[in-house]
Amino acid sequence: MMDFNLDEDQRIFTDSVRALAARHLAEGALERAHSGDYPWDVARLMAENGLIGITVDEADGGVGGKLMDAVLAIEQVASVCPRSADVVQAGNFGAIRVLAQFGSPAQKERYLKPLLKGEGIISVAMTEPGAGSAVTDLATTATPDGDGYRINGSKVFTTHGVHATMFLVYVRFGPGVGGIGSVLIPRETEGFSFGQRSRFLSGEDWNTLYFDNVHVPKDAVLLGPGGFKKQISAFNVERLGNSSRSLALGRHAFMLAREHAMNRVQFDRPLCDFQGLQWKFANMKIQLEGAQLLLYRAAANADRGLPSPEETAIAKAACNRAGFDAANEAMQIMGGLGYSEESLVEYCFRRTRGWMIAGGTIEILLNRIAEHVFEKSFSQRPIRAEARP
Repeated sequence: MMDFNLDEDQRIFTDSVRALAARHLAEGALERAHSGDYPWDVARLMAENGLIGITVDEADGGVGGKLMDAVLAIEQVASVCPRSADVVQAGNFGAIRVLAQFGSPAQKERYLKPLLKGEGIISVAMTEPGAGSAVTDLATTATPDGDGYRINGSKVFTTHGVHATMFLVYVRFGPGVGGIGSVLIPRETEGFSFGQRSRFLSGEDWNTLYFDNVHVPKDAVLLGPGGFKKQISAFNVERLGNSSRSLALGRHAFMLAREHAMNRVQFDRPLCDFQGLQWKFANMKIQLEGAQLLLYRAAANADRGLPSPEETAIAKAACNRAGFDAANEAMQIMGGLGYSEESLVEYCFRRTRGWMIAGGTIEILLNRIAEHVFEKSFSQRPIRAEARP
């Protein structure tokens, strides 16, 4: 028999996280959403309460929990303060998990421990000007040089790149997919520089990262040649962090619009009495609930073994769409107030729209899902002349 309810431990956990967020994060939620600074005070709060490194082994300084716990933590924090959910995501998904999973004892001691204390943030530097969805086309090189490597190239659109203290940089040690790996580069490393700040529609800042003959020692190599598949397997899990925030912010906007519809009176009637708006809420509810089940399935199954590329792709596509659609409809329902920066609805709208691009575009996800449908790979590259019949 399948059970779609949280177990007792999960209910206790979600209640405690929600209470923590209500106590410390409700005040100032709107100001955090519009701040260009990273909320280091929130990072320290999350670390002190075991909400950073949830899935990291206790032996490495983490909590030793499950992916589902991290998903639930994001949901509860976002229900109170959407911006603070970014801290939980950065502390449990993406580069920090790759470091915890594949790092050497020395790398974990030096780099992981400060992250788990909320004293730093690690960012994955993957996308390049000529290599976005086609990430295997990356051109940043790692050339052997004495006791290490020289890194040359550039990266763009790096999440948290403006604030990160450490970067997990995808590099090319040699030709082909087998030549791709990654190195750890601290922010202050000589030859590592940053371009002018730019800003996404979401309000997040980013800048181009430049590696000009940057020297890294051999012990800074996280995954050497042949490590690309391991990195991508971890990237599948990172998509669950994206999915969790998309869904959580969509639900946050939904709840704000629900309150507005119950209290706002027009034509001598509360807005919720109008059938047109009732149907909007019903459709949003269906989308949000369906996406949540797909997210929970992907997270629960990933806890039992390697994350399924198909399940994570389905979950991300569903959560991206449900989150954005809910935020979009909430903005329409709330009218001028929803469109104003005086409400968090417009913030949720902007953030959820960005996650339909970041972490794998909707279109790339659909390609991956179709490959599982037909049980074959569909290359997006043009057929070489010698391969044509």
